[in-house]
Amino acid sequence: MSAVERQLDELKETITDEVPSDISISDVKYEGPELVIYTRDPKKFAENGDLVRSLASKLRKRITVRPDPDSLSRPDDARERITGIIPEEAGVTDLDFHADTGEVVIEAEKPGMVIGRHGSTLREITKEVGWTPEVVRTPPIESSTVSNVRNFLKQEREERRDILERVGRQIHREEMANEQWVRITTLGCCREVGRAAFILSTAETRILIDCGDKPGAEDEVPYLQVPEALGAGAQNLDAVVLTHAHLDHSALIPLLFKYGYDGPIYCTEPTRDLMGLLTLDYLDVAAKEGRTPPYESEMVREAIKHCIDIEYGDVTDIAPDIKLTLHNAGHILGSSIAHFHIGDGLYNVAFSGDIHYEDTRLFNGAVNEFPRVETLVLESTYGGRNDYQTDQEDSERNLKRVINETYERDGKVLIPAFAVGRSQEIMLVLEEAMRSGDIPKMPVHLDGMIWEATAIHTTYPEYLRDDLRDRIFHEDENPFLADEFNHIDGGEEEREEVADGGPCIVLSTSGMVTGGPIMSWLRHLGGDEQNRMVFVGYQAQGTLGRRIQNGWDEIPMNDRGNGGGRGNTLSLDLDVETVDGFSGHADRQGLENFVRTMNPRPEKVLCVHGDESSTQDLSSALYHEFNMRTFAPKNLETFRFK
Repeated sequence: MSAVERQLDELKETITDEVPSDISISDVKYEGPELVIYTRDPKKFAENGDLVRSLASKLRKRITVRPDPDSLSRPDDARERITGIIPEEAGVTDLDFHADTGEVVIEAEKPGMVIGRHGSTLREITKEVGWTPEVVRTPPIESSTVSNVRNFLKQEREERRDILERVGRQIHREEMANEQWVRITTLGCCREVGRAAFILSTAETRILIDCGDKPGAEDEVPYLQVPEALGAGAQNLDAVVLTHAHLDHSALIPLLFKYGYDGPIYCTEPTRDLMGLLTLDYLDVAAKEGRTPPYESEMVREAIKHCIDIEYGDVTDIAPDIKLTLHNAGHILGSSIAHFHIGDGLYNVAFSGDIHYEDTRLFNGAVNEFPRVETLVLESTYGGRNDYQTDQEDSERNLKRVINETYERDGKVLIPAFAVGRSQEIMLVLEEAMRSGDIPKMPVHLDGMIWEATAIHTTYPEYLRDDLRDRIFHEDENPFLADEFNHIDGGEEEREEVADGGPCIVLSTSGMVTGGPIMSWLRHLGGDEQNRMVFVGYQAQGTLGRRIQNGWDEIPMNDRGNGGGRGNTLSLDLDVETVDGFSGHADRQGLENFVRTMNPRPEKVLCVHGDESSTQDLSSALYHEFNMRTFAPKNLETFRFK
């Protein structure tokens, strides 16, 4: 008998002793980080509301209770009784029964009303029908991504359970190593922006944190082939943790499965969906531009199938010697700071991913309180000594000024924007400005993936800023559904109509002008000096966006997918402006404040994800101000911390 089997037998015995004698325990299994208890008496479990909580506290594990199939009422009967329990205002749109796990997935417009106070309605459902309810939100804006991901995971339930059981056994395996140490190896994004990737390793475990591409550089990928990473074989990775879905952190996650990785990816639920959206588009753009994609779309589906979603604040076992907790990073939807507790109090490391320290219109600011942190790996995108952004009010005032001036001269405003994050931030600013009369009402055209990304935002309001969430779901005032917003879905023909029409605003991907529909908009609008192009997000070195921002007025048009050919150039006559303050990254002051107010403050900081001067400037400033050990590492360096 294996160590895990013995462990499960002991757990079953302990649980049987703890629960009342009239509750039977038929099986106990690990599924990913959770301990799943199967019982023939789910109704009695539900009647004792504190039982699961007390078991979880005693066993120090996340627990799910599932009924044995033979204890379930028939789905037709259960459907009628469940709909009788849930308030009509909850807006239930679907009930999906899964007899193999005894779960009923309830899709509703207002999940909180299905859950009830402290889960009271869920317990009532189980008491009445025996089925274990799982609640998901009906997207207020129809999202093909959310729908496709949910349907795919439904189809793959059986294989996914096999994956989770295998992962669960790996997490709870017996520790084999006789020594203890902690190391971090930098595989990318050091003294540069993009291709984020790190290995966190102990004597027992090897974790990959992020795996992205480098904007504007086709051939610069993380150093995955070194022995610390995949050089010893992808199967030697125990887990992958994805801080957020932007391509400079997520683009090459599916590539891992091409190399033979078959383990879990830990991230938030919206990060999982956005990764699917952005990586599939990444493949599509590569194909349109005549480049060979690094992997097939099947690998994206494999990645989604292996995702284990974690909510902010949930402490989760991901290896025998590592617990992971994700915290809000304030950067984009579902973005996380990944906190690793290693060993039995041995060491603690936090990876910031990308952070925004102050509250924005979209998100609450980044969390920086942890039980312990000895080492912080900190992004430095705006870490340079002069990287101070204007505050939010000034930024919005500047944007409205540019729009008003352009409107008065009968021009159009073109804003290259990242589909995820900055687009929704700008949408909120524009909606309020038009509603209050600060700018004239005019069409706001959304091109590329912006509308789909917006739909995903409204699916997960619990990840949005508190007052925005309340506005969307408690006041029935969804600002993303304002009449002025128009989804461009008619392709080139619709773009031509917009270009020939009156004043308007165009939000289009890609945010760094590295391909996609923004290239078409430059053709249509770039030759008219009445128009304006406004940069509202970071433009990485080497990207066309940075070059235009720096004054290029003649640009190459190499994207075959939009009618251009290799060697074509385009003269830009439109005005170009930069409006700072809308970045999803903290500026220099924000980064310093993040560290200053950290509780506890780390002993060491690795400054990464910024160009060479930014990382070195921030590293030096933190050292002098807080008297801590700081580093601006290069790629392929390894740090031992214990």
